[in-house]
Amino acid sequence: MKKLLIVCIVSAFLFSCQQGKQPVVDTKDYFAHQDSGMQSGNVKFVEVESFGKKFKVWTKRFGNNPKTRILLLNGGPGATHEYFECFENFLPQEGIEFIYYDQLGCGLSDNPNDTAYWDLPRFVEEVEQVRKALGLNKDNFYLLGHSWGGILAMQYALKYQDQMKALVISNMMSSCPDYGKYADEVLSKQFDKPVLDTLMAMEARNDFANPNYMGLLIPNFYEKHILRLPSAQWPEPVNRSFAKMNQSLYVTMQGPSEFGIAGRLSNWDVSKELKNIKLPTLVVGAKHDTMDPEHMKWMASQFKNGTYLYCENGSHMSMYDDQQTYFKGLIGFVHAVEGQN
Repeated sequence: MKKLLIVCIVSAFLFSCQQGKQPVVDTKDYFAHQDSGMQSGNVKFVEVESFGKKFKVWTKRFGNNPKTRILLLNGGPGATHEYFECFENFLPQEGIEFIYYDQLGCGLSDNPNDTAYWDLPRFVEEVEQVRKALGLNKDNFYLLGHSWGGILAMQYALKYQDQMKALVISNMMSSCPDYGKYADEVLSKQFDKPVLDTLMAMEARNDFANPNYMGLLIPNFYEKHILRLPSAQWPEPVNRSFAKMNQSLYVTMQGPSEFGIAGRLSNWDVSKELKNIKLPTLVVGAKHDTMDPEHMKWMASQFKNGTYLYCENGSHMSMYDDQQTYFKGLIGFVHAVEGQN
């Protein structure tokens, strides 16, 4: 009788563990060929149409999971997919498929060399064309937007959430005016006054090309709020991505200054619309971010089904400088969503 009781307890324990554990895609299935033709590393150029013209944007699928596919939207605006390469060290073992994507004007995608294309509603429609071309739908489509990609992801979800399974907003506030206020009232106060005065004088002269401008920003801002390592130690994928920044796209939408947003996005604000997004939504904030972590915590409370992930040691690139927290939280969120379905 005692042996039977022990067996029953162990069996119940094992059953509960199996119920709590999310199914992991078999390695053979995860790395299976995705088509029967010539293999090209799962790279696909997607044809998109904007303003009556056709362009090709670059995508690359990593892994194969028909139920869990994360499309990655890079920041900048104007950076490339490359700084997301650290995802390769965390998501495959969980069976999570993810998709690199260079937006129009970025990286390996076509560049129209026309500022008329640097327009948020146009980018939203571009993402929708990419979604259709890649066969993403409400049964598998996770959208992760980082920084500017978070703006794009929120705007996309407000229009197309019926086509999505879940949303991840990484290191981005829902209001550019509030971001500008945080930069002015909090971040700028953390500079030594002589450094801040010199930077502000250069900005007033529109002297952004002055090498001293970046020379002061890197140790006093970038290494404290973008990625908390000496810039000489920044990961190679980050440097490679940032070196390819499309300056026309960046300046047109963000503006030349790092202190808030002065470009076409300067008045963007969807903070009152977050309640309309009903998807499971993860918001990632970080203590040392350029973005206000308290605002991002508040954002999570505004979504109908929001969750907040706080990276205590992280900054704007918390997928690097608070890596374990970031990926544990992201993977846990995906598993929770899959457990609901």
